[in-house]
Amino acid sequence: MNYLNENIDSLNKKLQDGEITAEDLAKETVKNIKETDKKINAWITVDEDAKPAENLDFNKNKLAGIPIAIKDNIITNGMKTTAASHILYNYMPVYDATVISKLKKAQATFVGKTNMDEFAMGSSTEHSYYGETHNPWNLDKVPGGSSGGSAAAVASGEVIAALGSDTGGSIRQPAAFNGIFGIKPTYGRVSRWGLIAFGSSLDQIGVMSKRVKDSAEVLNVIAGPDEHDATVSEKEVPDYTSFLGQDVKGLRVAVPKEYMDAVDGEMREVIQKQIDVLKDAGAIINEVSLPHTKYVVPTYYIVASSEASSNLQRYDGIRYGYRAKDTKNLLDVYVKSRSEGFGDEVKRRIMLGSFALSAGAYDEFFKKAAQVRTLICRDFEKIFEENDVIVGPTTTEPAFGIGEEISDPIKMYNNDLLTISANLAGIPAASVPAGLVDGMPAGLQIMAKRFDEGNVFKVADFIERNNKFYEKTPTGMED
Repeated sequence: MNYLNENIDSLNKKLQDGEITAEDLAKETVKNIKETDKKINAWITVDEDAKPAENLDFNKNKLAGIPIAIKDNIITNGMKTTAASHILYNYMPVYDATVISKLKKAQATFVGKTNMDEFAMGSSTEHSYYGETHNPWNLDKVPGGSSGGSAAAVASGEVIAALGSDTGGSIRQPAAFNGIFGIKPTYGRVSRWGLIAFGSSLDQIGVMSKRVKDSAEVLNVIAGPDEHDATVSEKEVPDYTSFLGQDVKGLRVAVPKEYMDAVDGEMREVIQKQIDVLKDAGAIINEVSLPHTKYVVPTYYIVASSEASSNLQRYDGIRYGYRAKDTKNLLDVYVKSRSEGFGDEVKRRIMLGSFALSAGAYDEFFKKAAQVRTLICRDFEKIFEENDVIVGPTTTEPAFGIGEEISDPIKMYNNDLLTISANLAGIPAASVPAGLVDGMPAGLQIMAKRFDEGNVFKVADFIERNNKFYEKTPTGMED
């Protein structure tokens, strides 16, 4: 089963009408993954015996029998979860993340776990113990990261939707690079219980799909309170599909000068064209400023790396995961297991974070970064006093070549310039396909105030209906 021309509604109808059974759908999905993934490497684990839930109710549950991909840093009971790291190469969880429990209740089918940057630390899915993932539009290009496997699996038609996580753009950037929709909800909208932690004040689970409505359907299921996660809001979850099909007349749309100045040439033209579409439909376009944009990359990498160094202390080679051999004492076990188990990028961030949290550097780095984060939050609050959404480019450029930037961490980190502010501020943000630049997809980023995912969906759906990018087939899949 190839999903390039399908959506959740069309599959649900086929299942209801008996055109296909959920069992056959699962089998065909796995078969297609095995054939397609030889050139993409979007998956770490594929469940060859994937089976749908029993007693499927296609009327009550839109997701019943629908195969969904799960990023490999989301805990799945009885299915290997590695976070794409050597240190967790054999970790078999004994419980489900909350989002998995909710999807099981909705009777979705799980077919496997997708590739990613190790511990979600990266922007290209090249930092994986299981090898890099290739972009379905051009197999020599990166799919973005860290949710590159989930993005590539959706873009190539292997699955209809996938879960990802977003700490600094890890859903939106790969969504932009692969020509699909991806949404990072408000921090606290979706439970993080069972998500392998990277930066606990930044991490958020979200959804990726070719069509905006499919992500709305999945978010309807996974959003909402959770007794296991004290940071999740008790706010009622609206039906996100109710925001689709609306016009944007009178909607106040802010366009940050700093975001538009970060792009030029064809990329700027493609983004401006989508802004003009909103304007022509009656949206009120306001140029605004996010003055602290120039500080977001250093602020983020101090905060995120500090939280990562703390969160990754638990991987010690003792309780589970990789343990080094030929060790002489307990300290030797710790040092060797972590040295051999973690990849270079993870070790780089642990060291950066440990330094930022050290007694001599705390005030100068971590404390200062926390203060700047507050200023970034205030920038957004000020804009949302007079605007409903913020739009601009998701990335500064389309997907780059595999191997092009991996040796230059600073260049790689700067790829996140336009996405990380939403994580620092905890606001919802999404990327919707805007068009092609040099034959590769580019994304329009949409942000809204906290818990206003509805307006994000409204704008994204409007853009999708106008440009119909979902009709395009990735050029790397045409043969």
